[in-house]
Amino acid sequence: MNAPSDGEQPTSGLLGPAEIRDLAELLGVQPTKKLGQNFVIDPNTVRRIVRIAGVQAREQVVEIGPGLGSLTLGLLEVGADVIAVEIDDRLAAQLPRTVESIAGDRVGGLTVMQADALEVRELPGVPVRLVANLPYNVSVPVLLHFLEHFPTIRSGVVMVQAEVGQRIAAGPGSKIYGSPSIKAAWYGAFRIAGTVSRQVFWPVPNVDSVLVGFELADRQPGDEALRRETFGLIDAAFQQRRKMLRGALGQALGGSDRAIAALTRAGVAETRRGEELTLDEFVAIARAVRDLPAA
Repeated sequence: MNAPSDGEQPTSGLLGPAEIRDLAELLGVQPTKKLGQNFVIDPNTVRRIVRIAGVQAREQVVEIGPGLGSLTLGLLEVGADVIAVEIDDRLAAQLPRTVESIAGDRVGGLTVMQADALEVRELPGVPVRLVANLPYNVSVPVLLHFLEHFPTIRSGVVMVQAEVGQRIAAGPGSKIYGSPSIKAAWYGAFRIAGTVSRQVFWPVPNVDSVLVGFELADRQPGDEALRRETFGLIDAAFQQRRKMLRGALGQALGGSDRAIAALTRAGVAETRRGEELTLDEFVAIARAVRDLPAA
């Protein structure tokens, strides 16, 4: 194994650049943009993610897209039990073998699901954290899908493309504030927890990455029906981002008159734009729509 570059723990027990490339060659894996595959080759980055996530021994953690196992081994190293969801059948089949060869005493703490993360509705366990290097091309949909379907998750850290992570963590009024920002806020508080060098990946991506940490709220703003209604309004507002709300929401609500009526009931000026609204204001509009006469 290569020596650590910054004086942290030794890298034994985790995967380094040589091991990652050897595994990829063994499996005939060529990382693809289609699946958003960029494998982490730096053990110190893995340990940093696990540390920031606050993972504890005997906790159950869900990992999405474990790939060749870099982060999986880091989670197992601290004594967590890992549910790894992997879409690639070759990688899913190899992962337990990799863990057994490197950390044999922890292989019993690993459960692998070969599945598309966006189609998963049940997990073989009750995870309390989500820790993952999310594929760049589907990071927001996957994150929101797991927060929607697995309410036992209370916190976590995901590594995503920097631009995407900044959008998720953005606040109202920011130029990058948008649909991902507000939808994430439905579930809890999100923050940028750190930056990640391109050089810790193989292949080296053309974009920077960040760590997004989150803590989920004990209570959400409403039930599942209200969530769907609110998210529909958010989508409508940002599909026509530069339009005033009376116009942007008109099509979704059956006309500008109904949009204006709902906005008035909610106490939101019809001349505002979606990028100016908080989650609470979108929720207020959704509740106001329920009070309108049928279209």
